[in-house]
Amino acid sequence: MKYTIGARGSQLSLAQTKLVISELTKSDPQINFDVKPIKTQGDTDSRPLFTIDQKGIFEKEIDRAVAQHEVDFAVHSLKDVPSKLDDDLTLACIPKREMVNDVFISADNSTLEAIKPNSVIGTSSLRRAVQISRKRPDVIVKPIRGNIETRIKKVSGENYDAIVLAQAGITRLGIDVSFTPLSIDDFYPSPGQGALAIVARKDDTKTIQMLKKIEDNDSRLEIEAERALSDFVDSGCRFPVGAYAKSNGQDMIIKVNAFSVDGQKSLYVTKTGSKDDPHSLGKKAGEELQQKGVKDLALNWREKVEEWNKK
Repeated sequence: MKYTIGARGSQLSLAQTKLVISELTKSDPQINFDVKPIKTQGDTDSRPLFTIDQKGIFEKEIDRAVAQHEVDFAVHSLKDVPSKLDDDLTLACIPKREMVNDVFISADNSTLEAIKPNSVIGTSSLRRAVQISRKRPDVIVKPIRGNIETRIKKVSGENYDAIVLAQAGITRLGIDVSFTPLSIDDFYPSPGQGALAIVARKDDTKTIQMLKKIEDNDSRLEIEAERALSDFVDSGCRFPVGAYAKSNGQDMIIKVNAFSVDGQKSLYVTKTGSKDDPHSLGKKAGEELQQKGVKDLALNWREKVEEWNKK
């Protein structure tokens, strides 16, 4: 049996797809795979991510190929996948999640705490930008685009003195670079960070059964809680909310952090419940955020982004 996989053409996307193929082949050595690279809007639009008022810019074209039977399934970074898929598609499999934390990479191997004042730090994420500024208000945070390898090369002391990105990407690419892990307590990750999403057609039961062989149950439940939270508060590139869920036996805890534009105000929520109902747990965290005024923060962010876009 041969399957065709849709994925972005970036080195990270292809590395992630290779990992998925490796795990699927272990479960059934008779299966063969072809990979079809597909360009997405996110690959061709060089604007900072928060200025693009669309969801799914790194996956829409690939999922369309799945829906139109051009490929059998798609492999994505899960944090790029909107909480609502097209009606004929399903999130068929979530393999075991990688580390969820961010890392700090600097030209002189300084840590975030020790880097010189007025250093220029690059990030592709509003969430990280605010978290950096809260930790070090004396540095300059600038948007940076490009794949992971490109961003690392820009850390030269000329354009950028340092960057912040997800550890999972470095691990999956096997890049040999010095970095400092950032504490999750200071840098809550994006919902879904560190996880992969495999999307298939809802009616393709044979493919779904094959993919389910490499699903990690705890990773699935944690992701479902985070996506329920994200969907409830409508977070994304234009409104940064950090969140992560963690299973512990039969229980699960979800921690959430949202910030104001200037980083001066923050809302923290921690909820614990049964991991058998992750959607309810994520929704309860979202409801508490709403009670604490998260809608005002979201409106504040979106107004600010519109202001930036007009400049």
